[in-house]
Amino acid sequence: MNESIAQKLTSLKNALPPEVTLVAVSKTKPIADIMEAYEAGHRHFGENKVQEMQEKYEQLPKDICWHMIGHVQGNKIKYMAPFVHMVHGIDKQKRLKELNKEAKKNNRVIDCLLQVHIAQEDTKFGFDALEIQDLLQSDFQTKYPNVRVRGLMGMATFTDDESQVSREFKGLRSLFMDSKELLQLEHFDTLSMGMSGDYKLAIAQGSTLVRVGSAIFGSR
Repeated sequence: MNESIAQKLTSLKNALPPEVTLVAVSKTKPIADIMEAYEAGHRHFGENKVQEMQEKYEQLPKDICWHMIGHVQGNKIKYMAPFVHMVHGIDKQKRLKELNKEAKKNNRVIDCLLQVHIAQEDTKFGFDALEIQDLLQSDFQTKYPNVRVRGLMGMATFTDDESQVSREFKGLRSLFMDSKELLQLEHFDTLSMGMSGDYKLAIAQGSTLVRVGSAIFGSR
């Protein structure tokens, strides 16, 4: 007998360390599936398209924490600024500027993560390590008061070579710890690494947030 969404979600959450936040990736999934996870007690859901996330926000309970996990387009930020819980893929300084502008319009401070390019693939987005260090050493907190940078995120190379994936996660963990020491900010506490195929490797390297879809909702 196939496990229900609620059963798979509960099993997964029970297997995760308590300090790791699970974002259930609900992109392309129907309202009924999200409600099943919600009724099992889950509140963090991830979407990769602003329009789909906005439609689901309007139909679902308002205590859901919506995570924008896709590539962020500047002209779409205004549509999610009133409600988004965290924006994961900030990969350019101008995105910080745009997010800050829309957050201010909505009288909010919006949490975000800076995306770091760690994969050996050109298709992934993100800052490199030097760009991250330059940004964090600048007066970004003064320039963007309506944005709260909570940490870093990165996606490893899509490969069966677990040692390579682990190395990439380890490198991001090192950059995160250096950045945390540099900033001395209590709220800089999130290291987002790991998805359905590699979240166990990510947790072993210090991830504090994983994004899992197919292991909960089934393959798309």
